[in-house]
Amino acid sequence: MSQKKRRQHSAELKARIGLEALKGIEPVTAIAAKYQVHPVQVSQWKKELLERLPEVFARKADPGIAEAADREARLYQKIGQLEVELDWLKKKSAELNG
Repeated sequence: MSQKKRRQHSAELKARIGLEALKGIEPVTAIAAKYQVHPVQVSQWKKELLERLPEVFARKADPGIAEAADREARLYQKIGQLEVELDWLKKKSAELNG
């Protein structure tokens, strides 16, 4: 008995098929036949496209902000490390002098 492997579709193809279904020019069954996919799959891609469409217009985070936050976190970590080292050196210095 042989098992069928699932076909993997690219994100671009899914978007194209979903957009065609969303336009409604052709019925879902015709689009499914044209791309040789199941009509339910076309409907799922259409639904996902509709749900995620607002993300396209959502405000995107500035990549500079993420980099600055990462740099700030590293600097605070370094400050903490240096404070611990300074405290240790002060303690050892006091032991040697006292």
